[in-house]
Amino acid sequence: MRRRTFAAKDKIFLFLTVLSSILTVAIVVAMFIVLLIASLDAIKHFGVFHFIFHEEWNPPRHIFGGASSIYGTIMTTIIALLFAIPTSFGIAIFITQICPKSLKGIFSSAIELLATIPSIIYGMWGLFSLAPVMRNYIEPALQKVFFPIPGLRILFEGTPLGIDLLTAGLVLSIMIIPFIASIARDNFELTPKELSESAYAMGATKWEVIKDVIIPYSKVGLLSGIIIATGRALGETMAVAFVLGNDHSIHLSLLKSSTTIAVTLANEFTEADFNLYVSSLFYLGFILLFLSFFLLSIAKFLVKKGAKRDG
Repeated sequence: MRRRTFAAKDKIFLFLTVLSSILTVAIVVAMFIVLLIASLDAIKHFGVFHFIFHEEWNPPRHIFGGASSIYGTIMTTIIALLFAIPTSFGIAIFITQICPKSLKGIFSSAIELLATIPSIIYGMWGLFSLAPVMRNYIEPALQKVFFPIPGLRILFEGTPLGIDLLTAGLVLSIMIIPFIASIARDNFELTPKELSESAYAMGATKWEVIKDVIIPYSKVGLLSGIIIATGRALGETMAVAFVLGNDHSIHLSLLKSSTTIAVTLANEFTEADFNLYVSSLFYLGFILLFLSFFLLSIAKFLVKKGAKRDG
């Protein structure tokens, strides 16, 4: 009787897990279909390549091109990852390898709490605290350093305003640090002690153990953390909207205002008063979903390939 009860519970558990998995896939497919159908007017009117590579976004003239929004989305994500990845790995190494045991819990909790802060708070902090610092101190200093260097000058041209790609990327980087740092910390702690102790026994220094043993052993987990953070950075809206401006122009300078797909959707959906305008916004949403899915699929493939190669 008891065995039958357990068997029945197993079947219910199996049914619920399978149903949840199918439901998740169905929701993602439904999102693709809904966005595609809502985008059809814009797709027919502008085509694919014209919309993706055309910069002008001019609702009064019924001209819509998504290049500036796509460019801003990719640039802010790259800047955020450039700052967040080394910082997060440094935090994880400090917590697992250097920090005294009595302080580990405090630092770990502090990093995880960063993930609980609402994005609008990050946006307000970025606008009222970080942007003035960037405008008055950091960006002028960067111009002084990089202006004399050929090739890098173009990245720091313009009047520092603090509302630009660089500030938006910094705010995004702080938002994704908890994801990368927490996963990196957990993976570093999973490294077998026998491996690191063997390296110490052979005369390796702490830095050599971290570089040659712990990081290579944890690299699949580290890449997974970066994948999750990339997905968060691509779709972030409110925090970026505060410090990026809403300029539908493509600038190579990091000190210029720009926009992202998510910011464009948030700012303009309520203003869209004709079908082609609404359809173009849905088209941007479809591109963002496809971009996220495509980039994360490639990253996931590379992670699996690396894991298989390492056995």
